[in-house]
Amino acid sequence: MLLAEVARVSREVAATSARSRKTALLAELFAAAPPEEAGLAISYLSGRLPQGRPGIGWRTLAQETAPAPEPTLTLRDVDAAVSRLAAQAGTGSAARRSRIVAGLLGAATGAEQAFLRSLLSGEVRQGALDALALDGVAAAAGVPAAELRRAVMLDGSLPRVAEAALAHGAEALRAVTVRVGRPVQPMLAGTAGSVAEALAALGPCAVEEKLDGIRVQVHREGDGVRVYTRSLDEITERLPEVAELARSLPEDRFILDGEVIGQTADGRPVPFQDIASRVGSRVDVAAARRTLPVVARFFDVLAVGGDVLLDLPVRERYGALAALVPAAARVRRLEVLDPVAQGAEAAEFWAETLRRGHEGAVIKALDSTYAAGRRGKHWLKVKPVHTLDLVVLAAEWGHGRRTGLLSNLHLGARAADGTYAMLGKTFKGLTDEMLRWQTAALRALATSDDGFTVRVRPELVVEIAYDGLQRSARYPAGVALRFARVVRHRPDKDAGQADTVETVLGRGNAP
Repeated sequence: MLLAEVARVSREVAATSARSRKTALLAELFAAAPPEEAGLAISYLSGRLPQGRPGIGWRTLAQETAPAPEPTLTLRDVDAAVSRLAAQAGTGSAARRSRIVAGLLGAATGAEQAFLRSLLSGEVRQGALDALALDGVAAAAGVPAAELRRAVMLDGSLPRVAEAALAHGAEALRAVTVRVGRPVQPMLAGTAGSVAEALAALGPCAVEEKLDGIRVQVHREGDGVRVYTRSLDEITERLPEVAELARSLPEDRFILDGEVIGQTADGRPVPFQDIASRVGSRVDVAAARRTLPVVARFFDVLAVGGDVLLDLPVRERYGALAALVPAAARVRRLEVLDPVAQGAEAAEFWAETLRRGHEGAVIKALDSTYAAGRRGKHWLKVKPVHTLDLVVLAAEWGHGRRTGLLSNLHLGARAADGTYAMLGKTFKGLTDEMLRWQTAALRALATSDDGFTVRVRPELVVEIAYDGLQRSARYPAGVALRFARVVRHRPDKDAGQADTVETVLGRGNAP
């Protein structure tokens, strides 16, 4: 299949807001694609490369390259070029990468070049996410979306399942099942504003501590153990403590779902950033294990022995978990059979979890099954929300459906010397109307524009919600916002009314 077709569909999907039209465009593309190339098409439309990010900077991608007069570049050609990029290492690798990129861009038309630059930089954001792609594949293959969704859940890869469904139809979906050693997409939680709101929505439920660690899925088959992240990457060798715990359990075949955290001597959790560094690919595991040992805390079991437990309710899965995993390696939980009578008890459990240094709570309906890969209404997370009024220091031009709009905001707090200390960036939370308004407002404040970033006079204040802070050597205050998103613009406030660095650091949520 020609890359030009994928680039065209990407543009058309970005240009329409109707979900039905997006799905139809994707279905037409997948129906026309050879089944063995459908996976690549899905990956590219979703902004993912099977080989991972190639580490190509904007300077390399922005090099002037005359476009090809006609489209001849295929998906296979692009995949081969990206594989060559990923293989480059050592002396002279930067120059070799530059030549590969130049050759790839030189074989592409102007429209294909624009798509490739977005794809290689990780900036494809036109709305063709997995849910839309899944519906498109179902329509193209003539299979029920629910059956396709379950197969993807069990297999862990939409591109792989899509290729099978397009080639062999519903029969291929029925052959997909849970297998120890092949990660399953994790079930995700929705959001509730309070414990009381979650209890009212769910009825009888379990309130569990929400830990700020690395989500892991642990598979054991005999003495073989594999540990996967939320994104289904294997990190077994980086977490020997978890593998040892798994081998100590009484069963020799299971799949567990949980979190890995670090703890101080008094049992307090260490910052997420430290745990993320501990499992980094370049870390000396033996040394890291001595300086920052980690522990696993499990909250679910997806399979044990020869039984698949996904379709059992939470209460039964927890019984199987308790029979397999000792209490010290399970998350704390409170079972709430009567939400009205136990409302105060549940609220106190949540408050105590915060006092223990954890993120909040995940509240799960006791009759809910494991809907892997979905952020449903049967698991609800409750976390405290922090907000700040910060000043916009700059903004980056958007891509995809945000092309021509100033999107990613650079955010700063007032420093003691009268300047502004940058705390991070965000493009989240912005509606189309907010994007249009801020583009006009920031262009009026612009002091420079290099084609990527517009620097502005520090005058526009925005209210930002965030989950917490993490240490950062990149920013002058030594911290950065975690999961920042825009709540609203505050044109009613001037920059002198924005929050200070001292206020940020004094909130009690600094690492």
